[in-house]
Amino acid sequence: ITDGIKAVQDLVVQKDHRLSRALVSVGSLHITLLVTYLGSEEEVNTAARAVAQMKPVLRDLLGGRALVLPFARIGHFKNEVVFVQLTQGEHEQTLAEIAEAVRKAFEAKGIPSGDRKEFKPHLTFMKLSKAHRLRSQGVRKLDPKLYTDFAEHRFGDETVSRLDLCSMLKKKGPDGYFHCEASVPLGGASEQLEPQPERIDLFFSPRSHRVLSDVPLPVRPNDSLPPRVPLGMQAQ
Repeated sequence: ITDGIKAVQDLVVQKDHRLSRALVSVGSLHITLLVTYLGSEEEVNTAARAVAQMKPVLRDLLGGRALVLPFARIGHFKNEVVFVQLTQGEHEQTLAEIAEAVRKAFEAKGIPSGDRKEFKPHLTFMKLSKAHRLRSQGVRKLDPKLYTDFAEHRFGDETVSRLDLCSMLKKKGPDGYFHCEASVPLGGASEQLEPQPERIDLFFSPRSHRVLSDVPLPVRPNDSLPPRVPLGMQAQ
């Protein structure tokens, strides 16, 4: 999947080098389940506990089945956000049920669950909001002709393995993935990740955390953890 997306990004940059600033790093590709505001470390800890307690709920929703997500074709939101689409199937309903379960778990602990926009799972790989200067250069839309060669491409399947609570503002890891406050494997023991000491004092702001269900990719040499493609729910 990431190889296919990287090929699309390379093609786009070949056609318009200015758009390199609008690309999303393949290390942080994700589908967001929920976006919320955590204004204090106490709220972060509360959210982390909510995520850790999701294991039995996720187990019941999956019923022992693997959640495999197939990705194909390229879509866009108003030609300002470009993404790889999740193909139709029963997996859509399962993913929507997981997103709703996360929302309820957060609300039960008094954590705001964000807006109620329609759930449209996707993998964003390019967006104008990453490069505001492009608008001043006359780039106000991302022309579909930039990626027409991949418009119907089948990118591949991924099996969901984790649910993560991640910061949108804290420094990302070496692989480009978000700083993770807590996570629970699907089918494994729940786990809370220790905060990185040098990042503890970084502040939170509105929409500073999102919940992601995470898909691992092949381990690179000398990596202690696999690079990841997050999945979830995001209002773009």
